[in-house]
Amino acid sequence: MTQSERLVCYLLPLLVFFSLVSNITYKDDCERPLARSCIVDLETFPIHMVVKVWVDVKNALGSERSDELIKDSSYFVKPNPPLNVKVLTEVNIPTSLMVTWKHPIDRTALKLSYAIRYRKAASDVWIEVPELFTRGYITSFRLQSLEPYTQYEVQMRCIGENYSSHWSDWSTSVTGSTAEAEPASAPDLWRFIQPISNNNRNVIFVWKAPVKANGKILEYYLNISQDDGLKRHLVKADKLSLNYTMELPTGKWANIEITAANSAGVSPKATLFIPATGQDFAEHPVIQNMSWSVSDEEPKPKMQVEWTAALPLPAGLRPSEYLLEWVQITKDGQEKELHAGWQRVPHNVTNTTLNGHLEECIRYSISVYPIYKYRVQYTLQTHVHAGLPVTRPAYIRQEAPKKGPAVEVKSKKNSAELKWEVIPLDSRRGFITNYTIFYAFGNTKQWKLVETVAPNVHSYLLTDLASETDYVVRIMASTVAGSTNGTDCNFRTIKYGDGEVEVIVVVVCLSFLFLTVFIIMFCLWKREVIKKLLWPQVPDPSDSSIAHWSPDFPIKADMPKEDVSVVEVDVFDGKSLCEEDKAVLPLKKDKYLSEEHSSGIGGSSCMSSPRHSVSDSDEGDSGQTTASTVQYSSVVASGYKGQTPNHQPPVFARSESTQPLLDCEEHPDHLNESGGHARNSYFRRGRELEQGLVGQECDGGSLTFCPVQEEEASPVAEDPPASALSYMPQQSGYRPQ
Repeated sequence: MTQSERLVCYLLPLLVFFSLVSNITYKDDCERPLARSCIVDLETFPIHMVVKVWVDVKNALGSERSDELIKDSSYFVKPNPPLNVKVLTEVNIPTSLMVTWKHPIDRTALKLSYAIRYRKAASDVWIEVPELFTRGYITSFRLQSLEPYTQYEVQMRCIGENYSSHWSDWSTSVTGSTAEAEPASAPDLWRFIQPISNNNRNVIFVWKAPVKANGKILEYYLNISQDDGLKRHLVKADKLSLNYTMELPTGKWANIEITAANSAGVSPKATLFIPATGQDFAEHPVIQNMSWSVSDEEPKPKMQVEWTAALPLPAGLRPSEYLLEWVQITKDGQEKELHAGWQRVPHNVTNTTLNGHLEECIRYSISVYPIYKYRVQYTLQTHVHAGLPVTRPAYIRQEAPKKGPAVEVKSKKNSAELKWEVIPLDSRRGFITNYTIFYAFGNTKQWKLVETVAPNVHSYLLTDLASETDYVVRIMASTVAGSTNGTDCNFRTIKYGDGEVEVIVVVVCLSFLFLTVFIIMFCLWKREVIKKLLWPQVPDPSDSSIAHWSPDFPIKADMPKEDVSVVEVDVFDGKSLCEEDKAVLPLKKDKYLSEEHSSGIGGSSCMSSPRHSVSDSDEGDSGQTTASTVQYSSVVASGYKGQTPNHQPPVFARSESTQPLLDCEEHPDHLNESGGHARNSYFRRGRELEQGLVGQECDGGSLTFCPVQEEEASPVAEDPPASALSYMPQQSGYRPQ
């Protein structure tokens, strides 16, 4: 018996009886508690016969019989689904599909009606064909008003004509696709602009396939209009990414047109205008109060963006739509265009949910652009231009930072300057809310909270530290999802603070300078005392008074020409002094000590030594010191350069000089051996002085030497004039005679 020959009773029986008019009874025991249906197998299906059905219910207390249901046999029939269902594509009609099938039962047994439903392959919503269109004993049907190049699923079922039986089950799904048609929409064109220099821009054009492609896109036609003409580019659709990059000078504009083509035709064109820098006519802020939020949806959260349009909008600045752009931010802070997306919303919508795939813990830059469309009068072309956007950074999901900041420490005496770098974006995994600073003494690890600073602060001055002490510092970075500690940094404070070493050095240097200046000033103030201590005064024979003293004897007549005048001084001992002079000398010692009575005889302290006079021989008895007056013995006028001196007895005189005797005076014998010229070299006078004294008159009262001219010299020395002054020893001291 086939399934079509089974009778299904939708009752609540325990025992079902099926009886024909011919008194043939079939039954089936159903022992399932609370059963609501039962199947009774018949040997032959009773076509066009009246059937009576009832149900007996039994339990331990008894049984009960239901009312009898008397219906035509077709009332109890549930046919099988249609057989061999097919969906055929109609090449010339891209909006329709042909559905064919076969009857599951012969029409002589049961005449059926059919129902058809269909849906897109990616949809969950079924669309049923009205039963009015499929009522009748048919084996095919054309589905119309479908989308081209779209895959559909089709199912069918059947029921007895005039709905005299039950619906069969739906057949298995049969898939079919409509034919291709030319694209019904333009590609979605957008751009990313990156300034690469002051004069050039790097423009990356990206696009999406048309929403209504109506077929497989084979290629794109890209037309770029610039000041210097039109450029055409063909881009194959089998590329991994749909983009085109060009360099555009800042002072030039460009208008881009793009179309998509499939096997059936070419799509409408999409345009985008890139104005020259400084020529944007729509830089008025149209969007304000842009914000974003994340909704907790499964399986992945969604990002919702909301903004407010600035009202009232100026004339000509009413956007035709809004474009939302999201760009992934890379490690170095630059936008990564290949991981970007965009979508468009109508001009009357101010919030939407981003339908792109946003990765978790990755920063994105969300922008909302107003899009303007206007017609250029001289070209009659429609330009699409993007206005001034509003941009915000965003995360679809945040977590604790992957690592904390690394800190650098510059220690001082009682403080330390902390500096740390910004955590890289790929390790940040969220917005940094704050930094928390901890420090501890040495290895105690007893951390002390210092302060929590804002996320834009990357340096801090740690104060109130002890000098020459070990410390450990740590910085913790936090997001809304958690916190992560950075690496520990050990440092040691120094002994001296800033400027202390310099102050010490300056104080020492100033002290040394002041001491040096004081010593110098003291030496200058006491220079005479220091000079006498370090450099004792040495007599200078050229400054002796004997240099200005003339002996009282006549000048030889025939004196040869010489440049200098020589005075010979012969030393005499104390025996030639008279007794009167010896008595008077001790009385004059104090007088001779005076500097006014010094004749200045002396020259070399190293070649001369003091020679004591006759009065000095009694030094131990008289109590005189070395500062007593030294008395020269006598002045003798001898011959000049070999001339025979006059036999006139010399005139003795006494010098009042306090200078010590020269070596030539102490040893006259040596002088005679070396010659008179060497002996008298202490009293040489310059040629200039002698020439200056040539014209002067030498009289008997003069105490200076007068040069003797060679013409005036006589071979025989004359006696000195009677009026010439001479010093004679007197009782009361020496006086001129």
